[in-house]
Amino acid sequence: MHIFSEIRILKGNTKGIVFILLFRISNFFTKNFIYRVIGFPFRIFYKFFVQWILGIDIPDSTKIGFGFNVYHGQGLIINNSVIFGEKITIRQNTTIGNSTKNGRCPVIGNHVNIGANVVIIGDIEIGDYSVIGAGSVVIKDVPEKSVVAGNPARIIRRLKKKLRNNYNLLILKIKNI
Repeated sequence: MHIFSEIRILKGNTKGIVFILLFRISNFFTKNFIYRVIGFPFRIFYKFFVQWILGIDIPDSTKIGFGFNVYHGQGLIINNSVIFGEKITIRQNTTIGNSTKNGRCPVIGNHVNIGANVVIIGDIEIGDYSVIGAGSVVIKDVPEKSVVAGNPARIIRRLKKKLRNNYNLLILKIKNI
């Protein structure tokens, strides 16, 4: 039932639906040793299809909350230690991970919208209802309800309201604030 609710949210985003469906099934098989043995063939299929064919390098052991929305996905690289909240939107050519070998990874809050070609690295937190502009390099914490952009990313606007994770609605509301 949970996966069907998530698919309904992603309606119209075929690649996002295919990714999240395969991810959730493969992630289920990472829970314990018995599941890993039983799910080994499917996990191999996931790695081949999602990583090699779709170009989305997200390990099946990554912690991803409900409503994870991938647009395009090509060139998407995420470390398995990254933690995602709920209702995240992420776009192509984005890298999220550690800044040093064996370093800690970012924690992404709920309702975060991440643009294309973004780099988020290091032991940082991205607050709820934040927007990361395209091409940004985020190396410091982002407070909740913030819009950041640039290299290095800096706050360009603070949002006064909690916004839904709909990109077009978000842009319209940012212009009106």
